[in-house]
Amino acid sequence: MRMTDEHKDLPDTELIEKELDREIYRDRFLISLRTTVFTLITVAAASVLVAVLLLPILRIYGSSMSGTLDGDDVVVSVKSSAFEQGDVVAFYYNNNILVKRVIAQAGECVDIDTDGNVYVDRQKLEEPYLSNKAFGETNIELPYQVPEGRIFVMGDNRSVSIDSRNTSIGCISTEQIVGRIVFRVWPLNKFGAIDSSAG
Repeated sequence: MRMTDEHKDLPDTELIEKELDREIYRDRFLISLRTTVFTLITVAAASVLVAVLLLPILRIYGSSMSGTLDGDDVVVSVKSSAFEQGDVVAFYYNNNILVKRVIAQAGECVDIDTDGNVYVDRQKLEEPYLSNKAFGETNIELPYQVPEGRIFVMGDNRSVSIDSRNTSIGCISTEQIVGRIVFRVWPLNKFGAIDSSAG
C-alpha cells in the first residue's frame, strides 16, 4: 500500500505520545508550582497574623530596663489579659511602645523609701533582677494606691526610668498593654527567657 503525500506529513505515534507526556508533565508542574506558592503565601500570612496578634516581636530602645533588657535587644511578647507582679510588659504610650515591670495592681498600695526599696501593701519587694535601687524621678504622693483598672509599673534601671512613679506616665490601663515580654531572641548570646521573679 502506497502512502499519499498527505499521510507522509502526519507525525508518528511515538512522537505524539512524547508530546502528550510533555504536556502532562508541564500541567503537573504548573499545578505543583501553584500549590507550593499558595502554601507559602498562606504560611507567611498566618505567621504575620500570629506575630501581630498573638506574639508581637519588639525591639528595645532606651535604657530604662538596662540590666534586664538593653538597647537593640529583640524580644517576643505574648498577648495576655492577666499579669502578675514581676512580669515585664510592653505598652502603648503617646504613639510609642514602652517596656516596664509590673510592681502592683489595682487596689494595692505602693510605697518607696529614699533608698529605692519598694513596698507593696507594706511588704518589701525582693527584686533580684535589679542591679541598683533608686528613688528616681518620683513626683507622686507616697504611699500611693493603684486606681481601679490600672497597673503600677517601673523600669529596672530605677535612676533613669520615667514610669508610674511620675505623673507624666502614671499607672497604665490593661487596654494599653501590647503583651507580656517572655523571651529574648537577639542578641544570640543572651537568647532565653526573661526573668519575671519577684517576691
